[in-house]
Amino acid sequence: MAADHGSNGDSGRIFGGSIPGGQGVPAFVLSAAEPSAVPVLIAVPHGGRAYPGPVLERMRNPGYAALRLEDRYADRLGEAVARITGAALLIAQAPRAMIDLNRAVEDVDWDMFAGRGAHSLGSYSPGFRARSGLGLIPRRLPGLGELWKRRHDEADLAARIAQIHTPYHECLSATLLRLRERWGAALLIDLHSMPPLGWRSGQAPPEFVLGDRFGASCHGALMASCFAFMAEARRGAAHNRPYAGGYVLDRHADPAGGIHALQLEVDRTSYLDSRMAEPGEGFDAMVELLSALVRRLAGEVAGLGRGGGGAPWAIAAE
Repeated sequence: MAADHGSNGDSGRIFGGSIPGGQGVPAFVLSAAEPSAVPVLIAVPHGGRAYPGPVLERMRNPGYAALRLEDRYADRLGEAVARITGAALLIAQAPRAMIDLNRAVEDVDWDMFAGRGAHSLGSYSPGFRARSGLGLIPRRLPGLGELWKRRHDEADLAARIAQIHTPYHECLSATLLRLRERWGAALLIDLHSMPPLGWRSGQAPPEFVLGDRFGASCHGALMASCFAFMAEARRGAAHNRPYAGGYVLDRHADPAGGIHALQLEVDRTSYLDSRMAEPGEGFDAMVELLSALVRRLAGEVAGLGRGGGGAPWAIAAE
């Protein structure tokens, strides 16, 4: 991975992986201070917008399909929050249309491939997400149907796994381990956006969904703090439904070992314009809200790393 360090020598960006057909564009960018300012890593796996020409050419309705697949400008939210709080930030530049970083490499719909698949790359019995059309390479979207004009090649899938998926998750894991080594505990916030949720009659839909794999990926005190924060801010939040987290949390969370992880879904209408295509009037307010949440959680994670208790930790990056 290539590094680009800041002028002060204690922070910088690391460019990792590569997008096949992307003319040298890195698959992801890690921005992290050394030493770390807070024990938090924000990751944005679905914000990538670096589409190689061959991928766009193969897509049906590429503009609309890409907009629906992306967590539109979640990367910009993450960048602003990380800048304010000092959190480490991992942003995928490779688009979800090429490979979904929140899926296991086995979760492949082999009917999408000429020749019907190679045992060395995945299973012939794909998981629920692949069967629903949203596997390792997305196949279809509700209301839009099939995303691709023709079948894919296995060689393309192998290259995307080797150059995007594998190095992204290796970087994510290594960054969390460095944070834990420094603080005794670390928190991954896997940041996503969601379309507006339908909700029960008479109730406003939640703006946020917090997922912890039904208690498996994060200390309960951290999740309780999230909901207390949202209640204090008078912002509606749901727990694990309809989004409990996916492969990222399953792979990287280890609460007993001091690595906590939660998935945070943000309603796109809260920070995008009416077309859910560009930053809207609510963008700055959302950055302020998420920054306050990260600061609160950072202190609590540091407390967990010390074994709990003690005086509140003074966060270095305000």
